[in-house]
Amino acid sequence: MAKNTIKLLDVVALTVDVPEYNLWRGQVGTVVELLADGAAFEVEFSDRNGRTYESVGLHPDQIMVLYFEPASPDRKPEMITA
Repeated sequence: MAKNTIKLLDVVALTVDVPEYNLWRGQVGTVVELLADGAAFEVEFSDRNGRTYESVGLHPDQIMVLYFEPASPDRKPEMITA
């Protein structure tokens, strides 16, 4: 993932487990701080009531940005299989 694709306040999901913080792949958080000139990000994880239960620094390869609208009007959906 390119450094400049993740921005402050982006909603992201973990792409890996981080068991030392009791965080698991797929959990959703918000980027609240850019660290090391965008080489890492402070991500805050909150419950349904908005209470933060964890805030941790993560590398770009540990998270992915979630999009709530089409990322690009030219992009065609594709099926990804494991």
